[in-house]
Amino acid sequence: QVQLVESGGGLVQGGDSLRLTCAFSGRAFDTYRMGWFRQAPGKEREFVAAILWSGTRTDYADSVKGRFTISRDNAKNAVYLEMNNLKPEDTAVYYCSAGQTTVVVTRAAEYRYWGQGTQVTVSS
Repeated sequence: QVQLVESGGGLVQGGDSLRLTCAFSGRAFDTYRMGWFRQAPGKEREFVAAILWSGTRTDYADSVKGRFTISRDNAKNAVYLEMNNLKPEDTAVYYCSAGQTTVVVTRAAEYRYWGQGTQVTVSS
């Protein structure tokens, strides 16, 4: 059984940085593609970033390219999302996800496991 627990969210001002962490418990972390999604109030869940099991490929939503960086540490069973130059429109609940057979990495349905989410609020 896989469990994902996010941490690191909070209230920050525009231009600040945050680092989210997702702790993976279960087997074979290094066989999962890991993703970050977010959901703002009244909006659908949207793709933010994803990283291949090996860490050799990353994908980003256009809205966060150049500001966010996804990384993973397979020795620690963890994935990270470094968020710089945060904007008010980044305000959302951020979810960590894991999938082994993801093809379209931007599709939430491709990920089997999800965390409970961590709130990120950016004030202007």
